[in-house]
Amino acid sequence: MRLNGEISHKEDEEDEEEKQSGVLQPERLVVGYALTSKKKKSFLQPKLEILARNKGISFVAIDQNRPLSDQGPFDVVLHKLSGMEWCKIIEDYRQKHPEVTILDPPDAIKHLHNRQSMLQDVADLNLSDCNGKVRVPRQMVITKDSLSIPDQVFEAGLKLPLVAKPLVVDGSAKSHELFLAYDRFSLSELEPPMLLQEFVNHGGVLFKIYIIGETIKVVRRFSLPNVSKRELAKVVSVFRFPRVSSAAASADDADLDPGIAELPPRPLLERLARELRHRLGLRLFNIDMIREHGMRDVFYVIDINYFPGYGKMPDYEHIFTDFLLSLEQSKCRKRPATAA
Repeated sequence: MRLNGEISHKEDEEDEEEKQSGVLQPERLVVGYALTSKKKKSFLQPKLEILARNKGISFVAIDQNRPLSDQGPFDVVLHKLSGMEWCKIIEDYRQKHPEVTILDPPDAIKHLHNRQSMLQDVADLNLSDCNGKVRVPRQMVITKDSLSIPDQVFEAGLKLPLVAKPLVVDGSAKSHELFLAYDRFSLSELEPPMLLQEFVNHGGVLFKIYIIGETIKVVRRFSLPNVSKRELAKVVSVFRFPRVSSAAASADDADLDPGIAELPPRPLLERLARELRHRLGLRLFNIDMIREHGMRDVFYVIDINYFPGYGKMPDYEHIFTDFLLSLEQSKCRKRPATAA
């Protein structure tokens, strides 16, 4: 497994080399894609399409107004659309065309649409022999009756402050609205269903762990600052905060305390990624991880996302095209040899 932890400063030079080489590989891999317009813009950037063409990969838009089986033929179908109808279409296609790689199966993706279930696989892991511990923050689900939330939080024994997240992740802007509650009574202002998660102080740095097949890439992002006991005692309210994963500011080049900035141990990330690939049945996802402040080897997974914003990941075009080619190579190895 390959692990990439730092930003490469050779992107522009490599892109220019691809353009100047003028050597186009014959088309050998056709990738049909069904993406929202926003996802298409962020993912199918010119640098990806140029490199893909040079490697013999073509991206073909799937026409959602035509039967999927009438289109192609495709070697790979790459998708990120919501809705029961689309899930049925892609599942039917997968059954009729087992030779086509689907990234990723709808049933596997569905597991990440619920914030309660998405972290259960992490909670079930025991990675204590991998140079660190991985945990999930204490959390509870609120399904109805906003007015009863303060009492439910008290009975559950959750410690403040609490992060409130919509329970369902459906790709909408609303499903990514996050709130930080300094007192339990303010939570009654929020609308269920939602997940309440204990906030873990982590030095204001979040590790985004991008996974593409067997490759891992780690990027540091600025996150919420620590909340002191003094601040917690003074502030009485609930605040909406911006989606951390969308923050433009990378923390990779910042002058940070080494105890905060140090990347999680490689063996830990490799084992975590391998276990989650197997348990989730996904090849394209990312993990949001934080290190508990003052604890060098204690980490928390706070979110998992399917087919994240790879366009923000350094060198994504090289990693993704290599991944697509590896899928085809794997298929070739599995094909029985034809008799002479």
